[in-house]
Amino acid sequence: MLETIKSLPPSPGVYQYFDERGKLLYVGKAKNLKKRVKSYFRFSPFRPADNLTPRIYKMISEAKRLEYIVVENENDALILENSLIKQLKPKYNILLRDDKTYPYIYINFDENFPRLEITRKIVKGKNIKYFGPFSSGAGAILKTIYEEIPLVQSKNCIKNKKACLYHQIGKCMAPCEGKITKEEYKKLIKKAVKLIHNKNKLIEILNKKMHKFSENLQFEEAAEIRDRIKAIKEAEIFSNVDLAKLKDLDVFIVEIFAKKAVVVRIFVREGKVVASSHNIIKTQEVAQKNEIYTQAILEFYSSETPFTSNEILVGDDFEEREWLKKYLTEKFNKKIKISLPNKNNKNLVELAKINALEIIKNQKEDTLLEELKILFNLQNIPYKIETFDTSHIQGEATVGSMIVWENNKFKKEDYRHYHLKGKDEYSQMRELLIRRAKSFDKISPPELWLIDGGLAQLKLAKEIIDSTGANVDILAISKEKIDAKAHRAKGGAKDSIYQLRTYPTSHNGEWKIDRIKLSKSDKRLQFLQMLRDEAHRFAIEFHRKIKRKKDLELDLLKIKGIGKAKMTKLLNYFGTFENIKKAAFEELKSLLNEKDAKNIISYFQNLL
Repeated sequence: MLETIKSLPPSPGVYQYFDERGKLLYVGKAKNLKKRVKSYFRFSPFRPADNLTPRIYKMISEAKRLEYIVVENENDALILENSLIKQLKPKYNILLRDDKTYPYIYINFDENFPRLEITRKIVKGKNIKYFGPFSSGAGAILKTIYEEIPLVQSKNCIKNKKACLYHQIGKCMAPCEGKITKEEYKKLIKKAVKLIHNKNKLIEILNKKMHKFSENLQFEEAAEIRDRIKAIKEAEIFSNVDLAKLKDLDVFIVEIFAKKAVVVRIFVREGKVVASSHNIIKTQEVAQKNEIYTQAILEFYSSETPFTSNEILVGDDFEEREWLKKYLTEKFNKKIKISLPNKNNKNLVELAKINALEIIKNQKEDTLLEELKILFNLQNIPYKIETFDTSHIQGEATVGSMIVWENNKFKKEDYRHYHLKGKDEYSQMRELLIRRAKSFDKISPPELWLIDGGLAQLKLAKEIIDSTGANVDILAISKEKIDAKAHRAKGGAKDSIYQLRTYPTSHNGEWKIDRIKLSKSDKRLQFLQMLRDEAHRFAIEFHRKIKRKKDLELDLLKIKGIGKAKMTKLLNYFGTFENIKKAAFEELKSLLNEKDAKNIISYFQNLL
């Protein structure tokens, strides 16, 4: 490694430290690679520098190999570093898992009769106005506005120049038929824009509707309105501060609590808080604010995200502040500030910090996850676990599932189904894991993969992870067999856990197979069984859905006169086979013909 350091160029780039097993420890960026990397060491004798933080000192002590990539400029180094951290999850880097994008409400004023729409990306057009971002409630806001103000709700009406159902029920003024002028329509748009940021008015409107529905015993409708109110309120974490002088601001606050950190984001538009959100970052070592601020800001303003303010307010100064300011200014082609608190906004920063403290207080302890790390000698505490399973019946309707455990709960919005082509369980699992690994650049890898299978599947998973370079531990859970069938009784199954432990490179990269048998009452085993069973449930559920769809497809083809062309026409119209089964005779007749409609109705009635 010393020879590599001596040969480093004085150029911008990215450097990577590896341990003796070849595992990636840390990714860093530099304006000057030679100067930056040398700052980590003392050379007489060669050792870690004395002024390093405890976390970085520990990392340098473990480092045995250095690699670097030269890039053209500082911005490229910033982007490449962030990308590698996200894809490879190095042991000593901070990973901010915020893969979601936030919705914006927008209006295209180039249209003659513009309407409000939701987007998560920049929309092409010269005269587009964005509102947001909204961490929650964008759909609820939009739906309420359309109920209150008769704007154009269907683009097709304008194209076809024919009024639709919305005009008949008083929800649209039918500009498509010239029943409202452009000037009159502009007044409606102005009213709608005022409502977007007026949450108090929106909630007042919704409360009146909810009470009216309740009085009329329309409880389902009242519950839907209640949920809308909740979604709109959740976007704001406080309202007891005077923001009139703040105008438009994006606020980022980072607070560190031992091995946990909280990022709080607040979005102020026209002196009002329109949204707020937060991330909890669980780190393996004590984190540094500098890295979290850099990653949080860089990650949020992805290439497709609109930038609806000109200033970012941060709670603390950090090393990359000027670098990020320059990068964002060039990227969005407008001057962007990254400012520190002043007398006008310090109360906002303090309130954000108080909220961060409250968020961390409500976090559950990760004792069980820490016990798993110790028991299996994992690289990291498995804060995020992905569990995989496959399902099929005699090779038919083959599917795979991935379920996610994070922040001490199942994260169902991150669950994934996969259609698979493999003919046997091994090839199906291989296809499933490869497809997930290929998406590491979009959705960061977890700390742990749990595979439903035995030693063969474990070795397969290790090969795939090793090919990506990502730092992911792997366990396989093999079901106890009773009369050649898997036994899944909770708390009663004698499952085996398989693990591959890699020796250092001095042992030629060899690995040892561990088969761990735990007591059936062991909470660690029961936790892993719970994850496995959830993945199995999710796979089976999807398999049955696909099987039902195929069976219904075959049912339709059995009906006299219904070929693939007519079946496709029915599906395009009704959307699902269940809807076809429930369709009225007149509807089927208008789509096909009277004879086919009779045959379809008769066939499904005979199945009952």
